[in-house]
Amino acid sequence: MKLSLSVRVAEAACKTKLNVPFEELVHLAREMGYHALCMRASAGGVQTPRGELEKMRQIVEEEDLTISMVTADYDVPLNNEQGPNSLQDIGPSLDVAEALGCDLIRVCIKTEADVDRARRAADLAAERGIRLAHQCHMETLFEQVDPTIEVLEKIGRENFGLIYEPANLMLCGEPYGAEALQKFKPWLMNVYVQNHRLDSAGAEELNTWCRGPVRFEHIPIWDEGGVNFGQVMDGLQEIGYEGYFTVHQAYAWLMGPREAAAESIRYLRSFGCFDR
Repeated sequence: MKLSLSVRVAEAACKTKLNVPFEELVHLAREMGYHALCMRASAGGVQTPRGELEKMRQIVEEEDLTISMVTADYDVPLNNEQGPNSLQDIGPSLDVAEALGCDLIRVCIKTEADVDRARRAADLAAERGIRLAHQCHMETLFEQVDPTIEVLEKIGRENFGLIYEPANLMLCGEPYGAEALQKFKPWLMNVYVQNHRLDSAGAEELNTWCRGPVRFEHIPIWDEGGVNFGQVMDGLQEIGYEGYFTVHQAYAWLMGPREAAAESIRYLRSFGCFDR
């Protein structure tokens, strides 16, 4: 597996801007030993002129990195009602991916009507050699393991797959270890990791469709009491996953991006699963 660092580690809480310059974050990723950067619209997306995106790609490639995935607009990570809108006009997102030299785009599906839009968007993406993927995420059709597979089967496109994310599955009360990964294997295109600790008195609350509001605490990836990353690593090795493994933690509440990037990679390399 190859380690990727999401720009989210340096993202402001609003999810629409970075707290540090993009070039600084790219250099940090290279310095710490990551192989790639995961792009979000907070750094560059459909709102960014193509010339600027191409300059960003050059900055990434000069550091001998790649872009592992693109989230091309603000609404997808905000997971709001406008999240699926890019499926109705996928062209601008495809343009962003091409400008950044990336072949994977994260999208959002919330209703059955979005499933047909996803098929059409995937067909257009396939014409340009680009894949689309959806994250395991609350308040979407990808909250639970078996319903997620049903949606993927309905979409039925080879270039439409899944971003496995165990923390969201945990908050939704779903299994996320080897059993889930065996089911996800045919569609697995990316891995996102972040960490939460379930706590009925926790400071944070998010709503799920499958079990209602869930309270929790944001914690660093390396803290205990949240996601069991031993199970995650064992499951990924069991299915032979060799793609990108992205540090997706929102660290704005916890620490700066340098400490977050350094401590995350130190902890993850302790499992002995990653390319050097």
